[in-house]
Amino acid sequence: MRVRKGVLLLSGGFDSPVAAQKMMKRGIELVPLHFSSVPFTDEQEEEKVRKICRHLKLSRLLVVRCGEELAVLTKECNHRLYYVLSRRLMYRVAEKIAGDEGADVLVTGENLGQVGSQTTWNMDTIDRSVSIPVLRPLLCNEKVDTVQESMRLGLFALSTGPELCSLLGPKHPLTRSREEQVGVEEQKIDVDGLVADCLKKISVVECKDE
Repeated sequence: MRVRKGVLLLSGGFDSPVAAQKMMKRGIELVPLHFSSVPFTDEQEEEKVRKICRHLKLSRLLVVRCGEELAVLTKECNHRLYYVLSRRLMYRVAEKIAGDEGADVLVTGENLGQVGSQTTWNMDTIDRSVSIPVLRPLLCNEKVDTVQESMRLGLFALSTGPELCSLLGPKHPLTRSREEQVGVEEQKIDVDGLVADCLKKISVVECKDE
């Protein structure tokens, strides 16, 4: 399978911008997609991501303000599974966008060894929520190597600062989730409805040089 286009899950941290650069170096067109926690945060992280896109010469950014949908997960489901559940929600939304955009894959900055969603067990559970392939160009990177690469690419200053994606997350997340276990939690909520609500909230942000 030759990959021509991917939907990039772009946070305001160090990893996903470096992952984006690696994919673009291979000639893969990217559609950057940012999941914002507004109204639980202000718009500073959205602006941060817009500046990252501008630096990467990505002219268009899709933003989904899904704070209210993410809050449903904290209220209705086992909070220790929040990172897995929220990631599965984001992947489902991204898969729908990929279909609209004609993209072949999803691209993330995830790498092994981080608690939350980025363990082998949790990534497997998350991947099972979609049928589209997920590429992780930084999968086996050490964090220090990613940070150094961020510096080399001129992204470090733009990516520095608090990452707000963990704002609603638990202090002690489960690191060995099972799909059956997560399925029980997802039966407590209207997954398709949450996906539909997120898709209604997509906004397109221009990132061209001013």
